[in-house]
Formats: sequence, structure tokens, C-alpha cells
Amino acid sequence: MMHFSKAIAITMLALLALCIPAVGSLAAQEPVAMLSWDSRSFEGTTEYSAVNLEGEIVLQAVANDSASALYRSQRVDLTQTPYLHWRWRIEQNQALDKDERSKSGDDYRVRVYVVRRNGWAFWRTQAINYVWSNAQPSDSRWPNPFAGEAVQMWALDSGLTKAGQWQTHVRDIREDWFTAFGERIESLDGLALMTDTDNAGGSARSWYADIHFSASP
Repeated sequence: MMHFSKAIAITMLALLALCIPAVGSLAAQEPVAMLSWDSRSFEGTTEYSAVNLEGEIVLQAVANDSASALYRSQRVDLTQTPYLHWRWRIEQNQALDKDERSKSGDDYRVRVYVVRRNGWAFWRTQAINYVWSNAQPSDSRWPNPFAGEAVQMWALDSGLTKAGQWQTHVRDIREDWFTAFGERIESLDGLALMTDTDNAGGSARSWYADIHFSASP
């Protein structure tokens, strides 16, 4: 039951946004401010902290056989700010060796969720998980092994070739949502990030920075 909860709970958190008015944008989040986001533990605790990395203050995540997320329930108006920006970086160490498409391998050094409710019931909530995959090719997609088609995994980076280097991403959420679900949407209900190693086991250290929505890429 714990693993099932891990797979769908972030999508359920979007239900907390039902009474939150729509906003035009989510401004760039400073690491210290991100530490004030709500948190949810699924197995142990991933340690999130603001650290100085090469002269820059960023959000660090350290997971040791653990899975916990930081999330923000907030309605984002995608007609005004459809582009999600962020940077992430993973440590240069051994890759997690499980098949991420299986339940035993559903772990990622970095992942960023975008969440939308599609009705009042949690099982009608959907999410895209942008991830740095161990072995799946960049730009590949697959359904989450626990949650099924409602949660789509989307690999933006893959392998360890780029480990130790910042990778910058800008995604048009409306277009990605249509690609993943075949539906045109105008808003989101939540945003989350997580570094987790509870299924495959082991440890991971990663970093996040500059998460925000904008009107243009």
C-alpha cells in the first residue's frame, strides 16, 4: 500500500487546490522559499536543503532508501503562463540499476510533477512526471507502473553522460499535456518535485533551481 500511495499521492494533493484562485504565474522560486512548500513522506525522508553549490544557492535533495516530495498546490493559468522552466543536476555516481518501468524500479534522481484534477475524485486526477531516467531514451514516455495511464512518466535526460552538469528545461505544458493525454487544458492545480530511492534502494544526491512559469519560452 505504501508504494501505491507514493505513485498517486502527489496527484491527490491537487485536490487541496480546489479553493485556490487561479494565478497567472508561479514566480521563480528561491531555494529557501521552496523549503517552505508542503512536504509528503512516502518512505523515510529525502533531505531537502538550500546549499551553496559552486557559488550559487540551490535546492539540494539527498535520498537514502527514501522517498519524500515537496509540493505546492496552486492554480496556474496556462493561457497566460504555459511555459515551465527549471534546471536540475545529478551527482556523478553509479546509476540506479532497476527497470524504471517496473514497480521495483520506480525511482528517480530528479523528477518534477505537474498536476491537474479532472473532477472531484482523486482517481480522476492526472499528472506528468518529468524525470532524468537511468536507461530510457530522452523524450520517451511510459505510464507509471503503479498509477497507470493517469500518471505519465516523461524522460527528458538519460544516463550518466551529463551527470555533474546543470541541465536546463523549458516545457510548453499545454502541448505536452495534449501529447500525453490527448486533451487541451487551460490550467494546472499543482507542482511538485521529488528525489527518491525507496523502491530500488541506495542513495542519490541531486539539485534543483529556477523553477517557474512564464508567458514565453
